[in-house]
Amino acid sequence: MVDLATRKVPLTGRHGGSGTVRLTPAAAASRIALRAPDDSIAGLSKALGVKLPRKPKTSAHGHGRYALWLGPDEWLVIDDGGTELVALAASAGVLHSATDVSHRNTAIIVSGPGAQATLAGGCSQDLSLVAFPVGACSRTLFGKVEIVLLRLDEETFRVEVWRSFSDYAFGLLAEAAEDAGL
Repeated sequence: MVDLATRKVPLTGRHGGSGTVRLTPAAAASRIALRAPDDSIAGLSKALGVKLPRKPKTSAHGHGRYALWLGPDEWLVIDDGGTELVALAASAGVLHSATDVSHRNTAIIVSGPGAQATLAGGCSQDLSLVAFPVGACSRTLFGKVEIVLLRLDEETFRVEVWRSFSDYAFGLLAEAAEDAGL
């Protein structure tokens, strides 16, 4: 029998918000940091079941998976069902680098009519619907931590953050949510 460390899910039991915004820890998910050249994108898209976006600030969604454009040859792929994404990417048989970051990241869902104002409490990026429409994503700063931000709908955002910074990010979001609720 092999003893394995059991990883505690960050932010377990944490909830916050105000009358206009809800903060909810997202369920555990599989994630890969994916790098690939242009000629590998079609094969990886097919293998992953989601078309890898090629334009800045865009994402794609399909089969319970999100692919977020982070750079000209870089994506964050998130699977809410816990699918083994590294193996799926490997099945493409094309040149790429896929690193499992499932236990490095966690996510916080920020939702409600005050979600945009809450995020503005720590993020200087313009998050208006015109500048940051549904499906937009970016790697940015929230307070003092790097996050990957995805707009899921008009009033809902997914904040991907490294688990070691998740308490800080959640606390700052909770404070901003209180201000947004005033």
